[in-house]
Amino acid sequence: MDTIYILWLRELKRYYRSRSRMIGSLGQPILFLVALGFGLGPVFKRAGQGNYFEFLGPGVIGMSILFTAVFTGVQVIWDRQFGFLKETLVAPVTRFQIMLGKTLGGATVATLQGIIVFFLTLIAGFRPVSLVHLPLALVFMFLIALFFTSLGVAIASTLQDMQGFQLIMNFVVQPVFFLSGALFPLNGLPKALAIVASLDPLSYGIDGLRYSFVTVSHYGALTSMLVLLVLTFIVLSIGSFLFSKIEI
Repeated sequence: MDTIYILWLRELKRYYRSRSRMIGSLGQPILFLVALGFGLGPVFKRAGQGNYFEFLGPGVIGMSILFTAVFTGVQVIWDRQFGFLKETLVAPVTRFQIMLGKTLGGATVATLQGIIVFFLTLIAGFRPVSLVHLPLALVFMFLIALFFTSLGVAIASTLQDMQGFQLIMNFVVQPVFFLSGALFPLNGLPKALAIVASLDPLSYGIDGLRYSFVTVSHYGALTSMLVLLVLTFIVLSIGSFLFSKIEI
């Protein structure tokens, strides 16, 4: 447990020592809030869908968590290239503990990032319907963060090239985000697109956040949570296996 805590704390310190990374990670959510929130808001309202900020807010929060979490894998490759990972792996602890510490650290950072973006959405005009469900929103934030951090670490465990990781993750992350229903309602989609969206793990995370903030859900909050829990367990197990096979 001490090893997991130390690695968790190390990931937090590493992230928040980099002010440029912190500020840069807020640029994209702010752009989406301003450009889409104010740009498409009137169109969304005229279509009879209500306040677009209420719809967009959970999507932007989920997006910020997604991008922060998944690129935790870059740190694994960075540590591997510069020898820091080797120093960690030779310690008298299991690789599962090392992987779990890094994953929990990255997931915590991504969750905190989501909380910061939540406050930005409030400034932009987003208003949660009820404060009672805010603890549930934190649960969904952490589940999204844990799933995609585990995914990033799992993929990074099989690669040695940082550029290759970024290319692969961009190929994965962009479709995952745009097909999750973060920017448009999932109701009334063509059948093929609806099936693809239902296979997207982020769809359930965004759906859970949207229920927590504005009590609107496509799949149902319980279904979304169960799907995320199962998928997170599977990806965490795969990531642990792949991390245990790292050769240094």
